[in-house]
Formats: sequence, C-alpha cells, structure tokens
Amino acid sequence: MKKLLLIPALLATLASADQKLYEISPMIGYNFAEGNLGYKDDGHYLGGVEVQFNSKDSKISPEFSFLYSPKAKYDGINPDPKDTFIARGAFNGVYTFETNDAFVPFAKAGMGIEHIHEHDATGSDYGFFFDAGVGAKYRLSENIAFKAEALYMAKISGTHNQYADNNLVAMVGLSIAFGDMKEERVATKAEPAVEEQPKVEPKAEPKHEEAVKTQSVPVVNDDNDNDGVKNSVDECPNTPEGTKVDIYGCPEIKKLVIHFDFDSAKIKKESLPVIDKFAEFLKKHTHYKVLIVGHTDSIGTKEYNKKLSLRRAQAVVKALVERGIDPKRLTAKGMGEEQPIADNSTEEGRALNRRVEAKLTRF
Repeated sequence: MKKLLLIPALLATLASADQKLYEISPMIGYNFAEGNLGYKDDGHYLGGVEVQFNSKDSKISPEFSFLYSPKAKYDGINPDPKDTFIARGAFNGVYTFETNDAFVPFAKAGMGIEHIHEHDATGSDYGFFFDAGVGAKYRLSENIAFKAEALYMAKISGTHNQYADNNLVAMVGLSIAFGDMKEERVATKAEPAVEEQPKVEPKAEPKHEEAVKTQSVPVVNDDNDNDGVKNSVDECPNTPEGTKVDIYGCPEIKKLVIHFDFDSAKIKKESLPVIDKFAEFLKKHTHYKVLIVGHTDSIGTKEYNKKLSLRRAQAVVKALVERGIDPKRLTAKGMGEEQPIADNSTEEGRALNRRVEAKLTRF
C-alpha cells in the first residue's frame, strides 16, 4: 500500500475561512491507517471531544482534544487479530477564517501523545505525534454548528518505516458554543478616570462680557447628551437621548434607516447618505468592529426571510467596504423575522420590523 506521506500536501491545498468564548465539540469518525502499521482493514472507528478557547486578542485559538478508539483490530505478530484500544490527547492552535455567512472554515496544527494498549503483543506503547488539519463549521443556530474536519497525524517512530507512522482521521460532530465575548470585554474594562482639576484661587468678579462667555462653556463633568457618560470621556457627545451606549458614550446598537426594493437586496439611492454618514463614523472611531444585522417582517417563509435579511446585511457591508472601511472590521448576519420590535399584524409594525442594525463592539 502506498504511504500516506502525501496527505500533508493535500491538506495544505484544501486550506488555501459573534464568536463565543468557548466551544465544545463531541465528534465521531474513522481512522485511516497506513497499511504497514498492523491494523486489520487498515483502520478503525473512533470518538472524542474537542474543547476550543477563543480570545478577542488573538486569531489563533487554543484547542484541547481527546480521541478514543475502543476496538481497534491490531494484528501485531499474532496470526489472529486482537482487540485493543487507542487513546490520543492533543493540543492544537486553530485559525478560524472570517466569513459573512453560516459557513466557517478553519485550519489547525499542533502535537499530542498516543497510547496503544497491547501494542505488538508486548505491552503498552506510547509515542508523540504531530498533526495538521482543515475543516469547516456550518452554523445551525447562534450557539450550535455542524462540524467536519480531516486531521493528518504523523507519529514519531522508526518501527514501521524510516520516518513516521501516518494516520488520517475524518470526523463529524456538533460544535456547542457559549460565553459572550462582548460581555467579557465590558466587564474587564474599567471606566477611565477623570483627571482631577487643579485648585484655582478665587478671582475678582469678571466683567459682564467675560461672565457671559464663561457661562456658555460646558463644565467638563457635565453630561450634555444625557447618556450617562460624562463629557470628559464621552467619545460620541451627541448621542440621541435614550440610546443605549457603552462606557465611552458610543451607541451599542445603531439603527440604520436603509431602504431596499421589494424582495431585493439592492440598496435604494435615497439610503446612500445614511451609509456615507455611518462610514464617516467608522473612519473616525477606528477601534470599533461592527456586526451588520438584517431583519424582516413575517411575510414569507422563515427560511426565505432569513436568507433575504442576510443578503441585505451583506449589501450594507459591501457598501461600507467601497467607502474605505476595512472588511476585517465588518460582519454580516441575517436574523429574518426572529427579532421583531413591533406588531407584524399591522402595516406600521411590519415597516418597523424591516430594518438594519449595526452592533458596535470595541476592540
């Protein structure tokens, strides 16, 4: 049988894709082993779990995995194959490619340790291995995704061939995500302190003209736009009253009044000034990432409305990129009719539900 040493090149070719804090993925799959390793039928089934830790500060996410093959038929030196078990633990770095839809590809690499019980009928066998792989997740909901991956493993060994024992594992499973990264960011940032003003000795009463000029200047600790953030730290000083803001005074969710043709994702000309204004805001506040979320009313099927809302959100992202905004700061998401803000049984309510929102996240 040909060796599997060409698999790394294949994997490299395939790799040429509102993240949560943690992802736990129960997986099942099949191990394709190199023919001279002594496994009956050159492979065995396996199962396991992968735990991934995401961070706002790094594009590489650490992942711990455990894979277990309960009944691997190992020929060894015996004429009759016997059952053994294989356990593998690994530590990998996972790079997730940024996309604007439900399909999210990733690549990973790392190393681990393998334990084969009753190896070659002489006892247990341990060995280190290096691995590399590619895969993809398809989001079924906000917290659950279907996951598939192919993983190449090269175990350091001189027993069966000159360089390494080669295995290819194909697995599928579900990725369950939890923990809000946005909440972590807000919780870990302390509100900037206002610099203490120096003590000033009282001066003589100013003349009438000077008094009027002094009264017209706002005091640094006032809150002119009544958003709960003092002027001294407010980065968005003219926020409309009642808008929910972050600790820097900028809106967490900004409603964009953008109109589309019926059953279309083409932005109407009268909405372009809205996009121009929002693009200027993002150019001024470069420390914000934006999730563009599309919403629809309840007319039509849920599946169609979700796709339509995603296409409209993607159209807004495209328009912002054309105005000079870095696409790495922008993500599109379609919610369809899932989050109404008004009554869908009335024409006025449906008009309010057909909307595009921009959710701002500081980084």
